Amino acid sequence: MASLCLLVLFPFLMAYAAASDLLTMTISNRVSVLLIAGFGLLALTAGLGWSDVASHAGAFGLTLAVTFGLFCANQIGGGDAKVAAATALWLGFEPLLDYLTVASVFGGLLTLGVVALRRHPLPGFVATLPFALRLADNREGVPYGIALAAAALVVCPSAPLWRLALAA
Repeated sequence: MASLCLLVLFPFLMAYAAASDLLTMTISNRVSVLLIAGFGLLALTAGLGWSDVASHAGAFGLTLAVTFGLFCANQIGGGDAKVAAATALWLGFEPLLDYLTVASVFGGLLTLGVVALRRHPLPGFVATLPFALRLADNREGVPYGIALAAAALVVCPSAPLWRLALAA
């Protein structure tokens, strides 16, 4: 069951968060709740000790505090803050700085791409797609959940839980 959580549930929820943010500019609270519940299931089935669970919870709490501050400063969306924290719960402290660094790089590239997109009119049929119209709208933000999810998928194989699952 632990491998199923690590190799199926987590990647699926990351992909769903990215697609949802791209298509709707929102990430449902259900994604974060499912990530947290999935980690609980993982902790039980993988036999994590209380100190390991507490360490992962600490990574969650720290990330939530920082991203909540960014949300309050209107720098990121609420869904982004919650998904980043829930991802930190799964990753723990060891790869957290790598995750945040990769997410920042991906987010910067995504932002540059969105800014470039917004400098040109949308071509023909693309201009009829609601998500493309939102992406091209200067009044809209950037779907940063895409960068957060991609970074999570890039970094997760180096996280201790994945190393254990892949070694088994």
